[in-house]
Amino acid sequence: MTTQTPSAPLRVAVHGELLPFMTEAIEAGGGILVGLDGEPEVLALDHGNPKHDLLAVLDGTPSIRWVQLPSAGIEAYADALAAHPGKVWTSAKGAYAKPVAEHALALSLALLRHLPERARARSWGPATGTSLHGMRALVIGAGGVGLEILRLFRVFDMEVDVVRRTRASVPGARSTTTPAHLAELLPEADVVVVAAALTADTSKLIGAPELALMKPTAVLVNIARGGLVDTDAVVAALRSGTIAGAALDVTDPEPLPDGHPLWDEPHALITPHAADTLEMIRPLLGERLAENLRRYSAGAELEGLVDAAAGY
Repeated sequence: MTTQTPSAPLRVAVHGELLPFMTEAIEAGGGILVGLDGEPEVLALDHGNPKHDLLAVLDGTPSIRWVQLPSAGIEAYADALAAHPGKVWTSAKGAYAKPVAEHALALSLALLRHLPERARARSWGPATGTSLHGMRALVIGAGGVGLEILRLFRVFDMEVDVVRRTRASVPGARSTTTPAHLAELLPEADVVVVAAALTADTSKLIGAPELALMKPTAVLVNIARGGLVDTDAVVAALRSGTIAGAALDVTDPEPLPDGHPLWDEPHALITPHAADTLEMIRPLLGERLAENLRRYSAGAELEGLVDAAAGY
C-alpha cells in the first residue's frame, strides 16, 4: 500500500480520551492534532475509545482517509470497517508481540512447573514439575505474537510446529501448515499455544475433538481471544484428565464470571487479559502510530494493514 505524499503535516484526530502518549506520538510522527471539525485525514483510536460511536464518526467526517486501531484484533470494529471499506485501516497487530509472548511463556512454565497447584497449597507436598527444554510446541497463529513465541521457545531448544492460515513457511519452525492439519500435530505437542486472530473460521478452533487428540501430559495456553477455545470443553478435559493443564489469559465469556466451574479446576490458571496491560502497550501503540504517520507521509507501506477479508 502506498500513499501520495501530502504537502502539509497530516491532520490527526483522536477518538477517545486524549492522553499524553497520543499527543506525543502525533508530534513525533510529524502530524498535527485537530478536532473532528478540523477536517482530519487520520483518525487514531486509543484503548478506551467508545467503539459504538466509531461508525457515526466516520459517517460524519468524510475527510478521514486512514484509521489507526489500538488493538490487534479488529472484531469490535467490524461494522465500521464494513461500512467504510475504501478507507485505509491499520491495527496494532505485531506491536504488542513481546509482552504477550512473554506472558505465553510464563503461563507455559507455570503449568509445567505445577504452579497453579502450589499457589493453592497449604502444605509442603511432593516435588513435581517438568522442564520446558527439549519439548515440542504447537503455536497456532503466525502473526507478530506467534512469531515471538516461536523465538522464545527456540531459546529452550524446543521443536515448534506452526499452524497458520496459509502454508507459507515460517523460518525457525519445524513445520508450517494450515488448520486443516491440526489433527496431525496435536497428538505430538507437549505445549499448545493459541495465538491466532478470532474470525468466523477460527471460532472454537480448539474444542472437545481437538482436546481429545492432545497428550494427557500436554498443556493448553490461550493468549489470543477467548472465542478461539471452547470453554466448556476445556473444563471437561481438565476434569477427565484428557489434558494436564490449561492457562487462559482470555476466556469465553469474558470476564469469566464468578462461580464459573473453571475457577475450581486445580489444573487451570486464569489471568484477567493481562498479557498486555495498558502500562505495557500504550508506549507501543504510540510507537506504531508515530511510525505509521511517518510512513504515510513518505508514501511507504503502513505497518499493521488490516485484511478485511481475512478478518485481521
